[in-house]
Order: sequence, then structure tokens, then C-alpha cells
Amino acid sequence: MTTETIQDIPIFPLGTVLFPDGVLPLRIFEQRYVDMTKACIGSDSTFGVCLILDGREAGEPAVPHAVGCTARIVDWDVPTPGLFNLRVRGERVFRIDERHVQHDGLIRAHVTLLPLAQPAPVDGNYGGLTQLYERIVEQFGADVFPAPQRPQDGIWLSHRLAELLDLPLAARQRLLETSDPTAKQSLLWESLRAQAEPGGSA
Repeated sequence: MTTETIQDIPIFPLGTVLFPDGVLPLRIFEQRYVDMTKACIGSDSTFGVCLILDGREAGEPAVPHAVGCTARIVDWDVPTPGLFNLRVRGERVFRIDERHVQHDGLIRAHVTLLPLAQPAPVDGNYGGLTQLYERIVEQFGADVFPAPQRPQDGIWLSHRLAELLDLPLAARQRLLETSDPTAKQSLLWESLRAQAEPGGSA
């Protein structure tokens, strides 16, 4: 598997982690991101979502983590002028190689797209993840997970459970940065175990 470098994509630092195939609603009102949204819709292009390392979502440009996920706009509407409601889907994990801030405050970056993760079975040591998925579906219905669903794929399952169970942001970022399927499942399992312990956090 090879990496692929693409040039100068816009970066949206957020207080959340977007995973491949994950769905994220966004409310866009700052002018720099309104302009970014219009450009992405017009060219059917992606932007990068990165967890904030330092700073805040609004105001001065925040410092993003170096690893993020590209986001494609799959649905949008404009309830009032200058406001976009978006639904985006995560596509590819990337690493920022170089970034700069435009005069309008929008961050742009040269990024390397990391290899596409190949489907991998759930490791036998972490079959509890499959059982957890089944209990969630039984209680709340399958629609709580985005389609198409692939619970037999340990990578897909790890990402979806991390999203739905609101794993701590630091743990979610580590999960995004981990490419090995078994290591990813192990990280999730240990984080969930830590949360389940009295006074525990991951």
C-alpha cells in the first residue's frame, strides 16, 4: 500500500474526531468556513477535519492535531443567509505535512493521505466488541449506526463504537492514528474497560 500526497486542502479544526465512514453534522457560520463550504460544494471536493490540539473552534485559528480525516459534504441546506447546515461523511485519514493560515483565518495544509485500511475480522480476544454492538442494535435499532454496516470488520466496528459511546477525545484521536486493526481493537477495548471502572477515564 502506498501513500498519496494531495496539495493544499482546507482544514477545519473541531472539538471532535471524525473517522472514515463516520457521519458528522456541522453548523457553519464563520465567514472563512462559509467560503470553504461554498468552494467544496461547487467543486465536489473535500476538506480536512482535525481535532483541536490548542485553541477553540471559533475565533483565532486553532492548532490542529497532525492526523485527521477528510470530509465530504453529503447533504446541506441554508436556513438563513450566511448559515449552512451540513452533513459530512469521513473518507480518508491523512497526516499534515505543512500548514499555513490565510489572511481570512482559514487553515490550509499540504497533507499525505494514509493507506486505505483494508477490512479485517474482529480479533477473537475482543469479541466483546461484537457483543456490545449486538446489544446496542437490539436496544436502539441498527439505524444508530451509519450505513452500510460492516460489524464483521474490526476497523469499522471500532470506529463506530468509539463514536457512539462518546469515547474521550484523546482516546478517539489515538484510535484514528492507529492503523493496525488488532491494535485499534485493543485500544478501544482497554479504553472502554477504563471507563467502566469506578472513577476511571481513558
